[in-house]
Amino acid sequence: MLQVAELNAYYGKSHILQGVTFHIEEGEIVSLLGRNGVGRSTTCKAIMGDVVPFGQVQFKGQEIAGKKPHEIALLGIGYVPENRDIFPALTVKQNMELGMKKAGVEGRWKMKDLFEMFPNLARRADTAGGVLSGGEQQMLTMCRTLMGDPDLIMIDEPTEGLAPKMVEQVALLLREIASRGLSVLLVEQKLSIALDISHRVYVMGHGHMVFEGTPADLRDRADIREEWLEV
Repeated sequence: MLQVAELNAYYGKSHILQGVTFHIEEGEIVSLLGRNGVGRSTTCKAIMGDVVPFGQVQFKGQEIAGKKPHEIALLGIGYVPENRDIFPALTVKQNMELGMKKAGVEGRWKMKDLFEMFPNLARRADTAGGVLSGGEQQMLTMCRTLMGDPDLIMIDEPTEGLAPKMVEQVALLLREIASRGLSVLLVEQKLSIALDISHRVYVMGHGHMVFEGTPADLRDRADIREEWLEV
């Protein structure tokens, strides 16, 4: 589904990604773990074209490095950024409608289904996105991305700063995404969630991968957790 090889990226003269290589298979959930500042979010941005990528990024056998973000989205990659880029003046319903590839055409994820899953969003369907709580905005961002019917979705720190109840709702949606066979790249700090739903995990340190394995493999590697994950 997604093949990334020797991916490099820069912010000015700072060399952030230094030969990042990994892959995601169809229907697979892969978590990208690591401390803040090691390049996890930059990896998502480089794949999506928000940061200029140097290297190979292939999606369903097609090279996408160098394409514009909207072109990549139309090919079937959804992106939920860490900063929850909603449109604050638009209603919840309008924000979700903007996620559709074609106006009025719903795919595998229908607004009705998402509203049933998250009744708090349904109750505020006509409320401006800017007055929602942080947790509600996170749910809205994820639901809006799903309305675009992606084959692979990248989700950056979905539980960051959320109350425990909202973390549970995010975990519920992640499990639902997994059950429907989408490929997922999850950037997450909470190991409990990442290890619970992932098929494989990568650990990033200083701009490159330092570990690849199953959740069980990582649980058995106290040395990796201590050196690259624990504070």
